[in-house]
Amino acid sequence: MSTVTTQRHLSQISPLVLQSEIRSMSVECDRVGGINLAQGVCDTEMPSVVADAAINAIRAGLNTYTRQDGIASLREAIAAKMSSYNGIHADPNTEIVVTTGATGALYAAALALLNPGDEVILFEPYYGYHSNTILSIRARPVIVSLSAPDWQVDFDALRKAITPRTRAILVNTPCNPSGKVFSLDELQSIANLAIEHDLFVFADEIYEYFLFDNTGHISIATLPGMADRTITISGLSKTFSITGWRIGYLTASSQWVPTIGYFNDLVYVCSPGPLQYGAAAGLVALSENFYKDLAIEYQQKRDQICAALLDAGMPPSVPHGAYYVLADVSKIPGKTSAEKARKLLAATGVAAVAGSAFFANGGGEDLMRFCFGKKPEALDRACEALRKF
Repeated sequence: MSTVTTQRHLSQISPLVLQSEIRSMSVECDRVGGINLAQGVCDTEMPSVVADAAINAIRAGLNTYTRQDGIASLREAIAAKMSSYNGIHADPNTEIVVTTGATGALYAAALALLNPGDEVILFEPYYGYHSNTILSIRARPVIVSLSAPDWQVDFDALRKAITPRTRAILVNTPCNPSGKVFSLDELQSIANLAIEHDLFVFADEIYEYFLFDNTGHISIATLPGMADRTITISGLSKTFSITGWRIGYLTASSQWVPTIGYFNDLVYVCSPGPLQYGAAAGLVALSENFYKDLAIEYQQKRDQICAALLDAGMPPSVPHGAYYVLADVSKIPGKTSAEKARKLLAATGVAAVAGSAFFANGGGEDLMRFCFGKKPEALDRACEALRKF
């Protein structure tokens, strides 16, 4: 019998980039008709001004490609918001790119700035898409673990993780999945290391308005020496409850933005045109009270789900930002957190994400992540089901 060989096969990185456990649990939740606290879909109502502007743009025939870096009115609105809220002064014509979600922003930036074999430091627990984006361009994520329950940075470990191949540090604040908000002291120490070793910093700040207990948001790009080396990534998906629209953006030095824009064009062409008009209208029209009310609303939701988890015997690590909470599920039978998550779904109809999705090397097996970015009636039902469990 002859042996048949083939040149057709999956890429070398394919076994390393698997379907997200978040997606898997969302599919399983849909199958059983459960309440999805797994995926950060944020299914609350969007502001009417955002919806109306997008609909008007569609009806006005603004349905073609835009510039690869986004429409002028959106870039200008982002620049104004970055200046007033973040303290970052970005030229809308040379230092801003509108992207296909914050995930698209990171991917375009990584393609532009990283080479195969480069190392990027991630803080654990980390968002899986960050790790997989780095892997997908043949770079290497290097993990530095944060100390539970407050998720403090071990700066000795961070310094030891830096090698001659390190090209960047990725900071997600407020953080998915832990809800950690990096303090000024922590960000300054990270900045000092980035400057010392001449590193980029990818700053994912998509949850910048979801802040609790009078916690403030600080953009690391505003610290001395950081403007030219920081890629600040954010978007409107969470803030305006339009996760399916995929409207993200990044700001960076004009020496990096043109090449990042070229890769954004290559991979995505542009963010959806009419939806950019909706996002721009929201940034211009919504007052500061909208963002303050958002934080108040989500702090109440955080307190609600944390109380339910505590009553259910799953003590939470109370977050200071974002709209997720990590809870200790060691009481639930099962060898792995994925097995425990499926048992919880079967018993309560509530879908959460296995903690192992946010850890490397077997970590997180006694944790689950619950998303509380839900409509009140859905969150009420989920909390009631968890308490019964």
